[in-house]
Amino acid sequence: MPLARIETVDTSFQRVDVWKSETECEFRVEGAIHAWWHHKRFLTGLAWDNLAAGALLRPAGPPRSILMLGLAGGTAFRALRHLLPEVELTAVDIDQGIVELARKHMDLDSNRIEIVFADAYEWLRTNKRRFDVVIDDIYLAGKTDVFRPHLWNQSHLSTLKRAVAPGGLLTANLVTGKGHRAMQSHSRGVLKSAFPLLRSVTTPLSLNETLVAGNDVLSGRHLHSWLEKFPERRDRALWENIRVKKL
Repeated sequence: MPLARIETVDTSFQRVDVWKSETECEFRVEGAIHAWWHHKRFLTGLAWDNLAAGALLRPAGPPRSILMLGLAGGTAFRALRHLLPEVELTAVDIDQGIVELARKHMDLDSNRIEIVFADAYEWLRTNKRRFDVVIDDIYLAGKTDVFRPHLWNQSHLSTLKRAVAPGGLLTANLVTGKGHRAMQSHSRGVLKSAFPLLRSVTTPLSLNETLVAGNDVLSGRHLHSWLEKFPERRDRALWENIRVKKL
């Protein structure tokens, strides 16, 4: 059964088209997919796969706690909950409306996520907790494209680093297509100057990369051990397509 648009919802920050079938659901904003859910599969071939894979590259072992800035429908966290049943998942999102839609259409609550509704960067300034992996996936919806709210500077980077536990990783989702290359280059430069090692995680179908920074970051071969965690053949094929390179 093909996807069909079943409703359009104006949250406080964006207009979300909900497309749904008996087996899957997509949230689309200005025609772009902002969240995805399937009743059996976990991977998409898109940016969320990169984010999930990047969180597993911690040399000290699988993360015990992960913070995501920008939850939306929780697509990456759903994959990580499947792979890491005992991990503590925390998310900060300013848009309560899209989170409520995910609760309604994407079974979000089954992922057992602690959700804070706030401006993620403002929340970080007073945050005292530390996490094995911090994921920055903050993008806002513009009239024709998504955009990051501002360039990273050293002050902002220091705030992010304070939330990373010793031996942990700071990761960031970046759009890489036309109109986003300056932000991509800037973010790579800032992270390379601040961490001993930086890797890029990509998938062939996606115009995104996940930057993974830390004192050390595992190579892509360490993802192979997770392959059999996916029961569906399509998920396994997508996982094998993930590429990790040192920058």
